[in-house]
Amino acid sequence: MATYTPTTPIDHVGHGHKPPFSPAGGGDDGRGGGDVPNYGARLRRARLGLICGIATVCMVFISLTSAYIVRQGLPTFDGASNSYVRDWGKTDLPWALLAINTALLLVSSLTMEFARRGAALQAALAPVKSIPGVSLGNEKSFPWLGITVLLGIGFLAGQWLAWVELHNRGFYVSTNPSSSFAFLLTIAHAIHLGGGMIALLWAASASLLRKPVEARRIVVDITAWYWHFMAVLWIYVFALLGFAR
Repeated sequence: MATYTPTTPIDHVGHGHKPPFSPAGGGDDGRGGGDVPNYGARLRRARLGLICGIATVCMVFISLTSAYIVRQGLPTFDGASNSYVRDWGKTDLPWALLAINTALLLVSSLTMEFARRGAALQAALAPVKSIPGVSLGNEKSFPWLGITVLLGIGFLAGQWLAWVELHNRGFYVSTNPSSSFAFLLTIAHAIHLGGGMIALLWAASASLLRKPVEARRIVVDITAWYWHFMAVLWIYVFALLGFAR
């Protein structure tokens, strides 16, 4: 009669036996057991930092909005006539050019979202691809980040053309309070968008630097949400200049 003899000693299966490795779950320091990086914790901390940064930018533009609305109805004293006059004036903005810039930024937000989802998918499939003998095929990734960078540059170039057009129409920063706020709001947004462009370039170069796919996913994710915020913020500025005048 055939018998079965186990090859593994019984005492190795006891409840007190430790697993050969610790799973990558880890604590809040960004590392799991066995010094394995916990990218989930890093992503949560990065998103928290992004929320704090967005809150700061919102406070800046809320302050500018309050000053913009209050200054519209605030008269100034004219020494020549010895009376208070309303010097707000009217600024002839290049609305067609600003509308094209708006479209560029909205399309770039869409391509940035495609890049974010693609990075999240690659990070999710990374553990499967690391299994020996498992192949998911040769997947070709579309250069969504590169397209977003080009669209972002196009938006900034369009804003520069809008400022030049304002100069051609005779409106400068010091022409009247209305033109001053028009330049202030659009330039403030362009500066913050420039910070997003730097993050975009870093995210695009992360693959060239052979960063881990999970680390690239964090950079792309944070940059994408900031870029979406910049698109929404520009819609707000565009509407403010169009209706609150």
